[in-house]
Amino acid sequence: MAPPHLPAAGPRRWTARRYRALLRAQGPRSVRFRARLAILAGAVAIGAAATLFALAADWAGGLFASSARQFRYAPLLTTPLLFAALVWLTRRLVPLARGSGIPQVIVAQQDPERATGSLVSIRTVAGKALLTLAAVLGGASVGREGPTVQIAAAVMGLTHRLLRVPLRGAVLIAGGAAGVAAAFNTPLAGLLFAIEELASAYEQRVTLLVIAAIVIAGMVAQSVQGDYVYFGVIGAHLALGPALLAVPVAGIAGGLAGGLFARLMLALAVGGGRVAGWSKRRPVLFAGACGLVVGALGVATGLTWGTGYEAARTMIIGVDAPLWFGPAKFLATLATAVAGLPGGIFAPSLAVGAGLGNLLRPLFPDAPASAIVILGMVGYFAGVVRAPLTAVIILSETTASRGLMLPMFAAAFLADGASSLVCREKLYHGLSRAFDRP
Repeated sequence: MAPPHLPAAGPRRWTARRYRALLRAQGPRSVRFRARLAILAGAVAIGAAATLFALAADWAGGLFASSARQFRYAPLLTTPLLFAALVWLTRRLVPLARGSGIPQVIVAQQDPERATGSLVSIRTVAGKALLTLAAVLGGASVGREGPTVQIAAAVMGLTHRLLRVPLRGAVLIAGGAAGVAAAFNTPLAGLLFAIEELASAYEQRVTLLVIAAIVIAGMVAQSVQGDYVYFGVIGAHLALGPALLAVPVAGIAGGLAGGLFARLMLALAVGGGRVAGWSKRRPVLFAGACGLVVGALGVATGLTWGTGYEAARTMIIGVDAPLWFGPAKFLATLATAVAGLPGGIFAPSLAVGAGLGNLLRPLFPDAPASAIVILGMVGYFAGVVRAPLTAVIILSETTASRGLMLPMFAAAFLADGASSLVCREKLYHGLSRAFDRP
């Protein structure tokens, strides 16, 4: 009971002043409401953009495959010329579109507002998308996942600019993670990739942004492409005895090979050696030489073109493949990656890892072939990008092999350690030094 000199407490009355204050704080014109709307619109647009880009890349890859079968030796001329032309166009028109796209997003977090006019501008990512498709049309060993991350970050920046909302680095992280999730249909991998690679200092408040963007973008992508598993439902598993033998071999071999790839790529892309110096002085000529390597490998093998998806899937399901595929795809991917044209290394690295697993299969004749190949993929991918959690989740989601997760975790962490012995610097963070001013 209230004291007699005080009025009795009762429900707070909703006055016109309180309504106006609430509208200012959370209404349609408030910054909070517009920020949420910008993320929602951005995630929807990312799902649509990732789907269209994936369909276009698949079309370009199919078109090149049919032309390469019809004119087998033509790529010896067309691929080097295309590499040279794409590098010339990239340097002249959209120099910030070169390479994967993930290093650009890492740097863009430092000054996101400024980066929307440079590293993640619509002009940059439009050029990146078109030039990446052109690289696929030429048989380059590139993937679409890295470019999708840069495109997704640019889409988030655009929606925030249109709705006049301040842009934070966390929003670019959310956009990039949504891009990974939509590209592979792997929502958990997108979340872990944001934690391991994109965010240098991951904050708890970013989690909800990332999850919301991933869920919305994934739903949009699935509504068009359906609920698919990237490599198909494999469901691989491995008994304890064979796992104790195969895991250390796959992890250490994959880590050493992946670390070698990262070290060579960093040396040629941002290093100061003689070859790296020549590539910077004569970038178009160097790109043509890289294209000749890719063309010669493709013509000689018939398997190293593009992402390597079909070859990787064939090995995952247990079909015998040439033992030289892994080393050949390694060289084709390295030559493409250091040439300076736009394109990612995610999917080609998975293909190289499948080739490594195929090389290890004869060592474990009693183990399921699919399990050994997947362990090779996890080990190599973790060795290249130094993101072991992402490697495990992306393979478990793209093959539906959740029964293999414990061996995959062990292989991935071994690979991470082995890779660090060969290349101390993480690949994407090392490549970001070339874009250190957003």
